[in-house]
Amino acid sequence: MSRLLRVALTLLALTLAAPLARAEEPVDLLLVLAADVSRSVDQPKFKLQREGYAAALSDSRVLDAIASGRRRRIAVCYVEWSGVTAQKVLIDWMIIDGAEAARRFGDNLLELPRSFAERTSISGAIDYSVTLLDQAPFKAERRTIDVSGDGTNNSGRDVTLARDAALAKGITINGLVILSDRPMAWNPEHTNPPGGLEKYYHDNVIGGTGAFVIVAENFNSFGQAIIKKLIAEIAFQQDIVPSNQATPKLRHPRG
Repeated sequence: MSRLLRVALTLLALTLAAPLARAEEPVDLLLVLAADVSRSVDQPKFKLQREGYAAALSDSRVLDAIASGRRRRIAVCYVEWSGVTAQKVLIDWMIIDGAEAARRFGDNLLELPRSFAERTSISGAIDYSVTLLDQAPFKAERRTIDVSGDGTNNSGRDVTLARDAALAKGITINGLVILSDRPMAWNPEHTNPPGGLEKYYHDNVIGGTGAFVIVAENFNSFGQAIIKKLIAEIAFQQDIVPSNQATPKLRHPRG
């Protein structure tokens, strides 16, 4: 075998081995951020939601939570979702290990166009997120789906079936509920179901070890709500208690 051929085969072997090595890279948490962009989320709300997620990962408190982990890094994937077949990865799996990576995540997110504006399939979002976790190029003992939304499931299969399938895989689902000031005229129970949207998420969406619902009273308080939620998820501190009612509220865990 010629020297040139041996070199070429060695380079090929290294190229093929690289993805395998990356797949074994450990992180403290695999986190899918699944953001609702259905029809009830108008453009001002969409903008606030995007900016909230983009800014939250760069918040010093969130970065401190990441640095407190054993490996000092997490892997994040950002998904926008709407109807039963409407899910899209905007930012694929990305290591967040400090301020520079968090800034890149936020900058990239703000530049991307909106994906959908259809019905609301929380079940579709959960099923899609489970697949992303199964295919993640990193490994972690904790896998979490972070679902934010302002309405009930009205498309696709029963959301409790999707939830239970995720729980069977050891995945935790947390909820960020965005309350609406006024019910939608054409479907008031979508954003304001009997008992409230927070209760709906608690009963039908969240589950797993230490799962919780956090509430943003409106889209304007979304940024602070997502910061508190990320800190709880990353540092695994479900006992955070707000100091006053103006602060987004972390609710009781569901195990």
